[in-house]
Amino acid sequence: MTSYVSTRGSETASLREAVLQGMSPRGGLYVPTQIPTFDWPPPEGSVAEWLAPSLFPSLEPDVARRIAQDACDFPFPLVQIDDSSFILELFHGPTHAFKDVGARFMADLVSLFATGSGNEITVLVATSGDTGGAVANAFFGRRGTRVVAVFPLRGVSETQRRQMTTLGDNVEAVAVEGTFDDCQRMVKECFSDPSLSARHGLTSANSINVARLLPQAVYYLEAARRFREPVHFVVPSGNLGNLCAGLIASKGGMPHAGFTAAFNRNHGVADLLQGSSFETRDSIRTLSNAMDVGNPSNLERIQWLYKSDDALRVDVRGDWVSDEDTVRAIASVHRREGYVMDPHTAVAFAVAQRLDAGVTPVVILSTAHPAKFPEVVEDAICESVSMPETILSARQKNELMSVIPPDLGKLKELLDGGRQ
Repeated sequence: MTSYVSTRGSETASLREAVLQGMSPRGGLYVPTQIPTFDWPPPEGSVAEWLAPSLFPSLEPDVARRIAQDACDFPFPLVQIDDSSFILELFHGPTHAFKDVGARFMADLVSLFATGSGNEITVLVATSGDTGGAVANAFFGRRGTRVVAVFPLRGVSETQRRQMTTLGDNVEAVAVEGTFDDCQRMVKECFSDPSLSARHGLTSANSINVARLLPQAVYYLEAARRFREPVHFVVPSGNLGNLCAGLIASKGGMPHAGFTAAFNRNHGVADLLQGSSFETRDSIRTLSNAMDVGNPSNLERIQWLYKSDDALRVDVRGDWVSDEDTVRAIASVHRREGYVMDPHTAVAFAVAQRLDAGVTPVVILSTAHPAKFPEVVEDAICESVSMPETILSARQKNELMSVIPPDLGKLKELLDGGRQ
C-alpha cells in the first residue's frame, strides 16, 4: 500500500492522513513514496478513470474510478494554432479553470474520509485566483465541511473574487490587504499551529495537498496520447503545482520532449532554471495574477523529485515575459487566428514562441477562460468576450467577504469566531 513521505524528513502518512493533514507536522509537503507508474499508451476511453487507481492505489479501484468519473466529466479540447503549436483547453469545468480537476477529486476524497467521523473539516486555502473558486464550488453544500478561501484583495479579477464571495452556506471568503505570498504564509502558519489544526480539523486545498496535485497528471496524459511522437509542454507557472503534476506524469511513464515553465515578472524560478540560485522575492502584481507568486510551495516538491537543480534543468526550461508581451500575444493570436487567450495562456504562448524551431509539437496549457479577465482581454482584442452563463450569474449576485490585514492573529480570530 502506497504511503506518503514528507519533503522535510522521514515522516510518513497514509493517504487519508496526507489528505486530511494537507502538510506534514514539520511543514513539509507530502509526496508518494512510490511515484505512480502506468503502461503507455492509455487505452481508449477515459484517461482519468484509467489513471485513478494508479494515482491512489490505496483506494479500491472501483472507488478511484468513480471519483475520477465524477471529477472529470468535462472535455479537454486541443486546439491547433499553427503548424507546431497546440493549446490544451483546461477551462471547461464548472468554474472555467484547470483547478476544477484537482478540486473535484479532492472534494470527493475528503468527503470519503470524513464520512462517519462526526467532526467538521475546515478546508483552508490560500489562492492567487482560480483555486479559491474551484475549491469553493467543489465543496459547496457538502455536509461536515467548511471552506475558508484566503485571497489578496487587489490581486484577483472580479470574476475570480465573485466565484468565492457569492456562494455563502459553508464557504467563507477572506480578502487580505496584501499579496498572495502574505496569504500563503498565514495559511501555512495556521497549519503549523497544532491547537488550531485540531480545533478546526484543518486541511489544505491548494496544490500543497496531494489530493489536489496528483489528479492534474490526467490532462497531460490526455494530451500526450493524441500525438504519435513525444510533445513539449509549456506550462503557465505560479505556485508550480501544475508543472509538478506534469513532471510526476513524466516520471510515471509518459513520453515527453521536455517542459518549459513560463512565468511573468515573478520569475525567480525561471532564473533558477536558467542557472541561477533561487531567491525568495516579494511578489509583483501583473496582468496574469494567478502567477504572481514570489515563493512557490511546489518548488520544494520538485526539488525533492529531482534531488539536484542540474538534474531538473535537463527536463525543464524556464523563461518569462512582461505584461506588454502578454497583451501583444493575446492581440496577435486573435488577429491571425481569431482565437482568444486569457493572460496566463498568453504568457505561455509568448514563451513558446521563443523555443527552438526543432521542438515539435508544442502543447501549451490554457488554464482559464478568457471571460474571467475581460478588462485585459477586451482591451487587447478591441471587442467584447463571450461570457459563460455561470460567470454572468456570479456577477449579478451579492458578495459576502471578510477583509483583514496580512496578520496571522486576525486570520486565527476569524477561524475561531466566524465571519468578521
